[in-house]
Amino acid sequence: MTERTPNPYRGLLFGAIAGATAAWAMNQFQSLLSKATQPKVRRYTSPQSEDAGEDATMKAADRIARTVHFRPLSRQEKAVAGPVVHYAFGTAMGALYGLTTEYLPAARAGFGTIFGTLLFAIADEAAVPLAGLSGKPSEYPAASHLRALASHVVYGASAEAVRATLTRAA
Repeated sequence: MTERTPNPYRGLLFGAIAGATAAWAMNQFQSLLSKATQPKVRRYTSPQSEDAGEDATMKAADRIARTVHFRPLSRQEKAVAGPVVHYAFGTAMGALYGLTTEYLPAARAGFGTIFGTLLFAIADEAAVPLAGLSGKPSEYPAASHLRALASHVVYGASAEAVRATLTRAA
């Protein structure tokens, strides 16, 4: 197999497409997992916040609205904006992954699962709680962390599958 010259635009574009698709795949996996394990598991982020039924993406959307529009979102607006935040973040992380793999092919190790695991550890376990968008990781049961980790592994593998397919086709 011939190595291609790194192309940041290709990496960003294919990574963004892969990230958006992987965010969708992650949601589908979470939905199936929720049906199989617990009827009331919320999607779009883990660990989930228990505050008024809002997850971290809804809280993030509200913060963005307060900063940009100088007003809080209604519950209905949060329900719409939460998934938008989830997909925007998934797309951005996919773009970062795609760019990274252009210059550092080792980033594809584990067919994207290492990337998904790192994303889980950095975003879900550290950044989201530090930002005050969820409780401390110790406040959630181990099963919640395992579901979130599995979801991010699905995200990483899905992102790599789409990125690799687009790259081969280009």
